[in-house]
Amino acid sequence: MNRVATYQFGPFHLQAAEHRLLRQGIEIPLQLKAFETLCRLVERAGCLLTKEDLLSQVWPGMIVEENNLNKNISLLRKALGEYASGQSYIETVPRVGYRFIAPVTNVGAHSANPGEKVGELPSEKSIAVLYFENLNGDKEDEYFRDGMTEDVITELEKIRELRLFPRSAVLGFRDKPVPVTEVGQRLCAAYVLEGSIRRAGERLRITARLVETRNGHSVWAERYDRRLEDVFSIQDEIAQNIALALRVMLTEKEKHEIQKVPTHNIQAYDYYLRGRQFFYTLRRQGLEFARQMFARAIVIDPEYARAYAGVADCCSFLYMWYEAKEDNLREALAASRQAVELDSQSPVTRASLGLAQFLNGNYEEARNEFETALGLCTELFEAYYFYGRSCFAQGQFEKAAHLFGRAAEVNPADYQAVSLRGLCFRALARTPEAQEAFEECLRRVERHLQLNPDDVRAVYLASSSLAGLGDFAAARDWADRALAMDSDEPSVLYNVACTYVSVGEKDKAIDCMEKAMRQGF
Repeated sequence: MNRVATYQFGPFHLQAAEHRLLRQGIEIPLQLKAFETLCRLVERAGCLLTKEDLLSQVWPGMIVEENNLNKNISLLRKALGEYASGQSYIETVPRVGYRFIAPVTNVGAHSANPGEKVGELPSEKSIAVLYFENLNGDKEDEYFRDGMTEDVITELEKIRELRLFPRSAVLGFRDKPVPVTEVGQRLCAAYVLEGSIRRAGERLRITARLVETRNGHSVWAERYDRRLEDVFSIQDEIAQNIALALRVMLTEKEKHEIQKVPTHNIQAYDYYLRGRQFFYTLRRQGLEFARQMFARAIVIDPEYARAYAGVADCCSFLYMWYEAKEDNLREALAASRQAVELDSQSPVTRASLGLAQFLNGNYEEARNEFETALGLCTELFEAYYFYGRSCFAQGQFEKAAHLFGRAAEVNPADYQAVSLRGLCFRALARTPEAQEAFEECLRRVERHLQLNPDDVRAVYLASSSLAGLGDFAAARDWADRALAMDSDEPSVLYNVACTYVSVGEKDKAIDCMEKAMRQGF
């Protein structure tokens, strides 16, 4: 019996593994690369695929002219005809890429025997996990709610057949009454997981509901009323139940990874969650507090791998943006190595060690760790992003552009990777692609600031993109805006200085750089 994956759209059936496209049972001949292009588009139906992404996926490891992709799209449009009156199945997004706009059903793995019926599943098992509602109403308890939500994301990321959006992609929806259908449209997510959490003494009450964003229907729902120390069991059950609801067959390795308990001490876990809350501020004081919280977790549980990775990342970020001290480098490397020694199968610990090795100038070692992290989890934004920064630092702009592109694809709400991708293309003298990246950065920043108006990093990266597009007046305005928001933060001062240099404001740039250095940059 031959097992194949089949997608259905309109009168067509696309059998990916068999390289067959059927229209009402009649095979439509397609050239191999045109067929592979169609597969990529159909697999991500409704989502924008950039030209760079399609070129890298259809011709991996090769340098191919864009005209080859254009020919494939033209062949596919002729083969498919019109989806609606005068409308092609494949939409062109000028200067950016293409989107498959027809509804797609993935009828999954099935028998190729004629007449066999198969169940229908969504075309893509992509899930956005929204922050659970904090029913305690206590701001002091927000760290636990946030940490619990993010750990559910981490557990689901261990299932290869699922595609998860990172915390930064869903952060803007936290505590906002946004309908799940709108979340699905904004993120191009097939499903949304939402719920609530209440911690009362030693009891933990959680509700969770998985919703199909296309129609708002519940796919799965459950209520948990357990002891606080059962928090990891609840996370495990949520992941396994979602896999069951979406008809995902877990491998033995996936089951083992989901069932692994990061720590057996709930107090250590509590300190770890507090540390993460401080860490995500990415401010100097927040990173220093986070390092203290992670260190306390390690004192309670010396085998807590995630806590060691937390210490390492705090030291790495402090070194990058605030204090370029050898002590920070040494501690980042030592803590991340200990994290990997305790849990070598965690993509998070591997990415943490990769970042520390990169900052220490050990580029080959960093590459190995990032590649290992991505082998363990192909959707880990941090691995793509910092791997890209490592390549950028070495002048490997082509590879860095590809990695930043993957990071931007993994997290469609992120603006940082797109901005850096523009710098890569500018360094390669690929001006049209650089401009497209800067324009995409501005679009993402605009959407991000609607939900996060106080994010100064988004503002100063927008100013950099405006400078890259040659709109110097707007770039100055946005740089001034970033300074008005936070004129003492070293990373803000440095990045604003870069924009001022680009637009010819040299005196302002020097003033900002001098102040940044006085502040410890």
